[in-house]
Amino acid sequence: MSHRSRKADHIRINLEEDVSSPGLRTGFERYQFVHQALPETDMSTIHVETTFLGKALSAPLLISSMTGGVAEAALLNRNLALAAQQFGIAMGVGSQRVAIESEEAAYSFRVRDVAPSIFLAANLGAVQLNEGYDVDHCRRAVEMIGADALILHLNPLQEVMQVNGNRQWARLLPKIEAVCRALPVPVIAKEVGWGISPQTARLLANVGIQAIDVAGAGGTSWSEVERHRTDDPQLHRLADTFRDWGIPTALSLQWVHRALPEMPVVASGGIRNGLQVAKAIALGADLVGIASPFLSAAAKSAEAVSEEIQMLLMELRIAMFLSGATDLAVLRAPGRLLSWNEAWQGFERSGIE
Repeated sequence: MSHRSRKADHIRINLEEDVSSPGLRTGFERYQFVHQALPETDMSTIHVETTFLGKALSAPLLISSMTGGVAEAALLNRNLALAAQQFGIAMGVGSQRVAIESEEAAYSFRVRDVAPSIFLAANLGAVQLNEGYDVDHCRRAVEMIGADALILHLNPLQEVMQVNGNRQWARLLPKIEAVCRALPVPVIAKEVGWGISPQTARLLANVGIQAIDVAGAGGTSWSEVERHRTDDPQLHRLADTFRDWGIPTALSLQWVHRALPEMPVVASGGIRNGLQVAKAIALGADLVGIASPFLSAAAKSAEAVSEEIQMLLMELRIAMFLSGATDLAVLRAPGRLLSWNEAWQGFERSGIE
């Protein structure tokens, strides 16, 4: 099957099928903000501006990498980019492999004409560096769309669920290091839905990766997506076996943040509302990536994407207001977000009745 057919399948399946992990949740449900009945702040003065890899953003939101390569994807990417430009948030495009191998597909990733000032990330699969790709291919992906960074995505489980997927993942780190050294823009490592462990995070940091998107479990499962694509009974069984594989997003975020406290971290994977955005930031995220809600909105219009962003920002600001946080730094302060276990233990130690 061609790359373009696979891209079209991915769009259709994500829009029409339930591709979540049925037995896994993101982990954010285990945490609760401490409600402040007297917040002592004016909600209109709450600030959500931030910077990421040196670029100013109006809010800590990233439209996560999703698509490209076919005509439908071109429209989706433009709708996403128009809204990102309107709100001053970041955006990543889907894997550009199809455009590297066929220049005529490049138009579907190009959005700079409608989003000249957003933080925009190019995207290639890291494993392609074991399949003949090199620094030049990565540079071409960045230049193709005028990107501010390159995402190298990590998707070993998805690859083994594909009939002709890549199984050769050995000796990738030196090749990733070569890309990090040579490119004039930062390189971000991103999982696609099963999380990053602290061990992997340290390996990536040691070879020059400048930010990590944990993309944890609890949202879209790409093994489920691949199950919907195939008629092969063996792949169906494999996908079913590994449907709940992965590190929940909230856990992966904390592991990576604690292992590498100076590393910029993106939290993504199953985040669906602004309250979860607030929890991710409180747990250490510098940026929060969202995909599925934006894909559904982009299939309608750029205006629908804008409405989704507006709602997310309203929910984020309300969460900050009710927890007494006037900006993102205050939101991250200890004691504002507690796990249920921490909350009950604190209650029991206090002796309050």
